[in-house]
Amino acid sequence: MARWSSPKDPALEAALRRNRRWVVNNQIKRLLLRFPSRTAPVRFLQSRFKTLDLMGRAANWLSKYPSCFEVFSADDGGGEQEPHFGFTKRMAALVHAEEAAVAASEPAMADRLARVLMLARGRRLQVSKLAALRGPLGLPDDYLLRLVPANTDLFRLTNPYPHRRNAAELELVRWAPSLAVSAVEAASDSTPRFSCSLPASWVKSHAKMEDFNASTPYISPYSEWALPGTDAEAEKRSVALVHELLSLTLWRKMSILKLEHFRREFGLPEDTARMLLRHPCLFYVSNRYKIHTVVLREGYEGSELREKDPVVLAKDRLGELMQEGLHEYNQRRRGMNIEKKRRRGEVEVKKEKEVEDEEAARLDSAEKREERRRFYKVLFGDGNR
Repeated sequence: MARWSSPKDPALEAALRRNRRWVVNNQIKRLLLRFPSRTAPVRFLQSRFKTLDLMGRAANWLSKYPSCFEVFSADDGGGEQEPHFGFTKRMAALVHAEEAAVAASEPAMADRLARVLMLARGRRLQVSKLAALRGPLGLPDDYLLRLVPANTDLFRLTNPYPHRRNAAELELVRWAPSLAVSAVEAASDSTPRFSCSLPASWVKSHAKMEDFNASTPYISPYSEWALPGTDAEAEKRSVALVHELLSLTLWRKMSILKLEHFRREFGLPEDTARMLLRHPCLFYVSNRYKIHTVVLREGYEGSELREKDPVVLAKDRLGELMQEGLHEYNQRRRGMNIEKKRRRGEVEVKKEKEVEDEEAARLDSAEKREERRRFYKVLFGDGNR
């Protein structure tokens, strides 16, 4: 895989950065949901810390999010008391709302899953591999139990190699013509073509996108599998497939490692990352957190998604609560640190009059800078040259 990324896009980087803490806390939430009581020993979370890519003490992490998690003492089953943790009332209410949103979105989930199978060679994918797409597609952990029995006309579980482990496959039972319309085709009034989501100042990129559109007709990723006649046609189909796959994800993004995991099933080129970098009008490649991620540019307006699924909205509310708790924790820590320094005499308590004088001096300095700027503009302006 390529070891580079696109020129930095601050808005899209901000979107990726904002999601990082939410991902960790979402994993902790999923761990708690495995317990019927929705509480667990803190030592259990500590034992899972490395798998969450975290270091330090679990109790310290939980204390950073007081609005989400509460820590209390409970019986360990042997008569001894030990720290446990669970959801706060507000967090529990939002988790319930998210579960309701997931349940209401099951028909849309079935459509997304069917489209993914329609993109795959043979209209089937290994269940073990599908686990990598569960998060991006917004599927719950028990999606097979939810979707397969309720949609027997669409899905079927098969095991072509009973003697192998993890050989079970999810197969598409019937082709659904109404679903075989790509996002590019749905957005086009006449001839389907890719659009450039970069600013107009990126003249060369816009010109390359025009050449790419003109090189060969658009090839639907849902078209019958066949070996493309030319390299241009092969790339056109691969770009269309990645574009469609990202359009099916809730956050319009995916790890490139996960994408290349399906290279054979989706017929992608050997160096998929290099192909993505050749089309900056469509894809943004980031290496934030040393994880190469591809983002569909047209899916975002600045750092916000253009269209938000109800599940995304529910998760956003959870993220806002997490951020609120983190802010509360930081303010409390800041106050404690200032108090410690004050006791040691390292911080002087400023009188109200001193604070007002400092503010007045700051404003006066700003006014003087602005006055000097206007003076030099008049002195050295074009009219005086």
